Amino acid sequence: MSKKVLVETSARHIHLTDEAVAALYGEGAKLEPKKMLSQPDQFAAANDKIKVVGPKGELMLSVLGPTRKANQVELSFTDARVLGLKAVPVRESGDVAGTPGVKMVGPAGEYDISEGCIIAKRHIHFDTATANEMGIADKQIVKVKIDSDRTTIFDDVVCRVSDAYAFAMHIDTDECNAACAFGEVYGEIIK
Repeated sequence: MSKKVLVETSARHIHLTDEAVAALYGEGAKLEPKKMLSQPDQFAAANDKIKVVGPKGELMLSVLGPTRKANQVELSFTDARVLGLKAVPVRESGDVAGTPGVKMVGPAGEYDISEGCIIAKRHIHFDTATANEMGIADKQIVKVKIDSDRTTIFDDVVCRVSDAYAFAMHIDTDECNAACAFGEVYGEIIK
């Protein structure tokens, strides 16, 4: 069965722990929602952006909430070069062991992480019903074809299945630019 999936561009951003929020924004600070995202209960925080400082440069990054168990800085390869970070791996969200760290600077203080910088692996979030309907298993690898001015087939797309997800594919800004995947874009899943 063929079904089109909404392809969303996930720009550079940070996921923070409660401890990091307190260090960067002040004791007792909480992440306040500014805008809800397509995935249930996920939001762009209204709190100030955080400065991420690498060996060669710095970038201002949005913070996504709610807080997590581990800090995670999601970058594109272009962002990693701007920061001067080498060997930033392509990983699934949450897999930060052995990755480079950075300094984060917020309105109330600084916070160093020894690991946590990743290039997010392209992926599709599936709610369980849609995955079952399409015969997709959690962690299955598929291809996705995007028709645009630069038609592109993305290989090695990991499928993530959970009742907590909404059906959507996520790529980073480098991938978006390469495929001219601007605006509302849909891709065809190829098993």
